[in-house]
Amino acid sequence: MKILKTISLKGFGKKYSGKTRDFYIKNGKRIIISTDRISAFDKNLGYIPYKGRVLNQISLFWFDKTKDIIPNHFISSPNPNTMIVKNAKLIPIEMVVRGYITGVTGTSIWGSYEKGERIIYGIKFPNNLKKNQKLEKPIITPTTKAKKGHDKRLTEKEILKKRIVSEKLWKKMKKTTLKLFERGTRISQKVGIILVDTKYEFGIYKNKLILIDEIHTPDSSRFWIKKTYRERFKKGLEPENFDKEFMRIWFVKKGYEGEGKSPEMPKSFIQKIGNRYISIYEKLTKQKFIR
Repeated sequence: MKILKTISLKGFGKKYSGKTRDFYIKNGKRIIISTDRISAFDKNLGYIPYKGRVLNQISLFWFDKTKDIIPNHFISSPNPNTMIVKNAKLIPIEMVVRGYITGVTGTSIWGSYEKGERIIYGIKFPNNLKKNQKLEKPIITPTTKAKKGHDKRLTEKEILKKRIVSEKLWKKMKKTTLKLFERGTRISQKVGIILVDTKYEFGIYKNKLILIDEIHTPDSSRFWIKKTYRERFKKGLEPENFDKEFMRIWFVKKGYEGEGKSPEMPKSFIQKIGNRYISIYEKLTKQKFIR
């Protein structure tokens, strides 16, 4: 079982580490290394074989498929786990877009809805929705981009009142987000996959809005199997999926949602998660994953 924990790059200065990626900044460029670390509930929970490579390669696939909608930060990829990108100024808003109402934690929109809330993220939801039901149209539920801890919910009114971005830029971000989600939905459906929800991050580079971070990966998105979704929804069963939700559900059933010591994942379970990451790569890209 091959696992990439980290890559050290001498001569590139200080290494910065996020939850699942390491990066260096030099000469106006950012070197991003996708490791095999896996996180959920804002905690690192272990390592999944080939995960970093899968995420990096899926992002490359989607950057190419969406570059006509908005320019992105990609420059080159010197190896399967690494991407050299433009060092853009981060806009501190995660643009989370949802086509379905779902989630397994109390902080999810389903968790809020189940508690009786009908105005979530400043958006009014109708009564009588069921878990995993398709929404009438995709909605944007933005959050803060927290450096540490949990991201916090934002409403459009708060974003404009706090002047996190200008009204003009916010409108462009919303329009672009929905276009990206529509493109991702259409391409995914062609290979039998439902893009349930995802998040996008934007930055400013040379005074222009660009797409940064990752796009339509199993870490940033939920993917369900289209063929079995309708029947399982009717029966009240969880959809078959190819994303981290599989892992989140396992931890929640073990009584863990981020507090205290996390249960240790068995090797067989780690392998199952790895296989799911590889499977979604092969389905989306129609390419054989090279181990």
